[in-house]
Amino acid sequence: MYILVNKKKIEIKELTSFWDKFKGLKFNLKTIDYGLLFKNKKFITTNFHCQRIDIIITDELNRIIAIYEDVASEKYIINIKAKNTYFLPLKTAENFRINDILKIKK
Repeated sequence: MYILVNKKKIEIKELTSFWDKFKGLKFNLKTIDYGLLFKNKKFITTNFHCQRIDIIITDELNRIIAIYEDVASEKYIINIKAKNTYFLPLKTAENFRINDILKIKK
């Protein structure tokens, strides 16, 4: 699956296993060009991330309810209403606003 941002496709990888969710982007030294999807994640931590990322949180209809741009390592975010959490490459979130619907293509 992917999202379109300014006519550019960004691949979204859904993490399902415990180990994949636990690892996320920890200790990833390469600049990412893809996004990660965490379902039903209410508590977000960026411990041991070696790069800055953008985080978008959506509700069950994929409507954006929170945007965090240029998030550094060692940050904690809690959002009780979160259904989908997207970790995206830096400068991706600047193309979206609160209440926009994030369109996911399969």
